[in-house]
Amino acid sequence: MTYVLQQLLNGIQLGFVYALIALGYTMVYGIVRLINFAHGDVFMVGAFVGYFTLRALARVTLAGASWLNGILLFLLAMLAAMAACTLLNVTIERIAYKPLRNAPRIAALITAIGVSLFLEYFSSLKFVFGPNYITFPSPLPAQTWEVAGLRISAIQVLIAVVATLLLLGLNYIIRYTKIGKAMRATAFDRDAARLMGINVDLTISFTFGLGAALAGAGGVLYVSAYPRVHTFMGIIPGLKAFTAAVMGGIGSLPGAFVGALIMGVAEVTAKSLYSTMADGVAFLILILVLLVKPSGIFGRAEVEKV
Repeated sequence: MTYVLQQLLNGIQLGFVYALIALGYTMVYGIVRLINFAHGDVFMVGAFVGYFTLRALARVTLAGASWLNGILLFLLAMLAAMAACTLLNVTIERIAYKPLRNAPRIAALITAIGVSLFLEYFSSLKFVFGPNYITFPSPLPAQTWEVAGLRISAIQVLIAVVATLLLLGLNYIIRYTKIGKAMRATAFDRDAARLMGINVDLTISFTFGLGAALAGAGGVLYVSAYPRVHTFMGIIPGLKAFTAAVMGGIGSLPGAFVGALIMGVAEVTAKSLYSTMADGVAFLILILVLLVKPSGIFGRAEVEKV
């Protein structure tokens, strides 16, 4: 039982990271009906920005860093990653997606795939991030605690606390702020929102930026737990986060969160049993959920006009 609970804890840790990425997918889809396949690569950029920020701030090994210094360095790296990813995604939206807003959806979808490939291969150039694998320095001392037989690491606590605060902040923005109300109105009916005086273009750009900020934070959290950074690291986590969003019901924020937790637990459980089947099991769960409920766990069936 202790082993099962330990794997459940590890799965929840991974699920929190997937949730930060999945929420970006589902927010963008909810407001412009676009699957932004470049979102996983924005996550990758966030991880690199966090790495270079830590290296610039520390300039020494972080192995002996104190708790206060480690947390401060981590927060600065995460804020830098969030800011960089926000700027990147808003730029992508303005240059690549905005001109195609009224075009057939397939045009925007192919563009998103093109942007994803461009980010991956451009980042691989030596004068950008480079093609090599880089070890991410841990911002916190390597410390674990044992609680009721479960081993809890400092990184796990950090991921749980930071991800929870970010998710609560997102919930507050969407439910209780003016821009959040504009986002919900635009997602419900873009033309009606424009007639009511809402700046739809600004709202869409803000949504892209908000989703990218979460992905940037998720990138730093992910490489803090799994310390290997490379330019193609966003592909699989991005696909799994997208799968989690679809599983929960694309366009539903609670659905994206629940789907991400299911995905994280399923992946860790599968790895503990038979590592080569981890990715397959995660996508098998998606197939089973969609067979039973095609709109996803929290999704609602919609009639699409032709």
